[in-house]
Amino acid sequence: MIRLPESLTTLVAALGRLPGIGPRSAERIALHLAQSDPAMVEQLAEALVIARRKVRTCEVCGSLTEVSPCALCIDPQRDSTQICLVERPTDILTLEKSGAFRGRYHVLGGRLSPINGVGPEDLRIAELERRLAKEPIREVVLALGTDVEGDATAHYLAQRLGEAGLNVTRLAAGLPAGTGLDFADELTLSRALDGRRPLR
Repeated sequence: MIRLPESLTTLVAALGRLPGIGPRSAERIALHLAQSDPAMVEQLAEALVIARRKVRTCEVCGSLTEVSPCALCIDPQRDSTQICLVERPTDILTLEKSGAFRGRYHVLGGRLSPINGVGPEDLRIAELERRLAKEPIREVVLALGTDVEGDATAHYLAQRLGEAGLNVTRLAAGLPAGTGLDFADELTLSRALDGRRPLR
């Protein structure tokens, strides 16, 4: 059986550690890079190093940025009375692509998970409360996952932030666009019914 050269095997292993890249994809990418123009490969390597060196988290909201505070935090066109809580910086990118939310953001850095040893002190809740004391925020939108840990985190935050007199809301959970009822599980249907609203 023909084996890949050791340097390619090392590259395949490194690529395979990236999220969403399985063994076959890692091998295809490695083989492509090994046969590509050296200048293109060097440009890719340089882009990786520069991105890792320059990108950091915003000191205010926790999003990915090169300059802190980030563009979202200093944008005067955004609604400063709304703040959307997300688990990860990449969640902000997803919400921004929708164009539906025009407020500010705050990255929690995860969710409560007692089994994994993640408690409230491990999340960016203290930083959020400092922001709430300084900024004119009236509504906190919880954009968290709908699994057990996401539900527990949302419940905890609703209680903790509700004591401060804030309007705490959560993204509605329901049927995905463009599908029928036969593609929805029981929990999704139940939440869709609970979150129903009048059409007029």
